[in-house]
Amino acid sequence: MTILAFVLWSFAKVVVVTVVLLMGIAYTVLLERKLVGRIQNRWGPSRVGPFGLLQPLVDGIKSFLKEDLIPAAVYRPVYLLAPIIALGCALISIAVIPFGEPDIGPHGFDLFEISNINVGLLVILGITSMGVYGVALAGWSSNNKYSLLGSLRSSAQMISYELALGLSLVGVVLRAGTLNLRAIVEQQATAGFATWNIFGGLQFLGFLIYLAAAFAETNRSPFDLPEAESELTGGYHTEYSSMKFAMFFMAEYGNMINVGCVATLLFLGGWTGPFENLIPPSDNVFFNAALSLFWFVLKVFCFLCLYVWVRGTLPRFRYDQLMNFGWRVLLPLAILNIIGTSLLLAYR
Repeated sequence: MTILAFVLWSFAKVVVVTVVLLMGIAYTVLLERKLVGRIQNRWGPSRVGPFGLLQPLVDGIKSFLKEDLIPAAVYRPVYLLAPIIALGCALISIAVIPFGEPDIGPHGFDLFEISNINVGLLVILGITSMGVYGVALAGWSSNNKYSLLGSLRSSAQMISYELALGLSLVGVVLRAGTLNLRAIVEQQATAGFATWNIFGGLQFLGFLIYLAAAFAETNRSPFDLPEAESELTGGYHTEYSSMKFAMFFMAEYGNMINVGCVATLLFLGGWTGPFENLIPPSDNVFFNAALSLFWFVLKVFCFLCLYVWVRGTLPRFRYDQLMNFGWRVLLPLAILNIIGTSLLLAYR
């Protein structure tokens, strides 16, 4: 394999994965609008295309064609940079996520992974934690008190829940003995769902902590205090319009997909099916690859449906309740989960 062929193969994977992720973001928005509509006993988008399937295309065109307003008092360089940081961090994380059967691809290069890094989990945590800079800089550079309050809320919220989120994953890392995402999945793939970390790995508590912290990290209801319309007009993105606002919007849904991918890899067996030990693998390599991709996408889809379900049912927290829940409930539970996992592994 020549260097040129390797570069072309890597570039092709980056392009395909980026396009698929952007399409996934667009149709996650449609999924949310349809499911929330059902929860509220209405149809949701249904006029553009069959079943409303072309609605994301229309929304994208509308965002491009809207007038791009920039208030006179903003600090322009940071104001323009903030949405790029937010969206960039949401898109970069997908580079280290394996989403299918390994060792499938020409000349030994994986088809379902852009880059296999030994500390992949650490890379994802580092990149996603940088996303708060986009929100914080957007609020500060807008020269608007509501935007500034929203960015301050987001910064405090991210710091509070980042601790609980990181600690909730320590139990999985202790059990697997590695930060490599592919190795963590392979460690769960021995006996179907019975060896997934959420069940056989006794990380159900860790999963619940991760779930709550992930909702807060992505600023999703009931933790969407940085953009609480009733208190802050629109929060950190009040002064943004057109595609700059759309970039913040896309970053939020991109982070939702990343969170779903990480939950699938660490707790739900990754690309393995629930009955892997009962169904012998096929001799057809491409069938196995397609099946592994199907299971991975299905689990992420179910996780996104859970996101929408929570948004359609739970009311928003007060800010003091949000901070208390992060520091006084999730953080002690995460530490307790680490202690329990350590004792169990030592006993075994």
